[in-house]
Amino acid sequence: MEHASEFVTMASFAVGSVVRRCGRLAGGAARLSTSARALGGDGMPAIIERHGKREVIGYGYNGQPNYIDRVDYPIPAVRFKEETPQIKALREKEKGDWKNLTKEEVQELYRATFCRTFAEIQAPTGEWKLALGGTLIACSLAIWVYIWMKLFVYDKMPATITDPQRVEAQVQRMIDLRMNPVQGVASNWDYEKGQWKN
Repeated sequence: MEHASEFVTMASFAVGSVVRRCGRLAGGAARLSTSARALGGDGMPAIIERHGKREVIGYGYNGQPNYIDRVDYPIPAVRFKEETPQIKALREKEKGDWKNLTKEEVQELYRATFCRTFAEIQAPTGEWKLALGGTLIACSLAIWVYIWMKLFVYDKMPATITDPQRVEAQVQRMIDLRMNPVQGVASNWDYEKGQWKN
């Protein structure tokens, strides 16, 4: 019995320690910001300053009160716009029959909560044109640099490579010297028949 009470005391101490540490960590995480004391500024502002006076309406994608347009998680944590008197009046009208709302009012309510529709999120951006254009320009530039190097930097190819008679004589010399008999030129020559292997 004595050991059980010691165990309970130790367990409560450990749990209390963990809870205090988590509380400190959560408090520190709630104050994260892009400003830093070393770079000036007023220190670490509260997380509420990130979304201003916009209404927090849910958990969000990652549990942080921020707005993200995502197709795979279409429920942002905060509304897109801050509440104005006009939007407040529309929200009160929205609580009644929706048939009383005009199409423009419904769209205004939607735009107060969301920045873009699914069609706007998934619409092609045309970014591929910039990427393709940049790639083609880079390839063209590389080809022109190669041509310039070929004309003005490199010497002409030596006769041992361009003259067919010299190339043939060089290959014959390699065969006569039995160069690379395992995998090279000599391995493809049949010395008994005096011809290339099939």
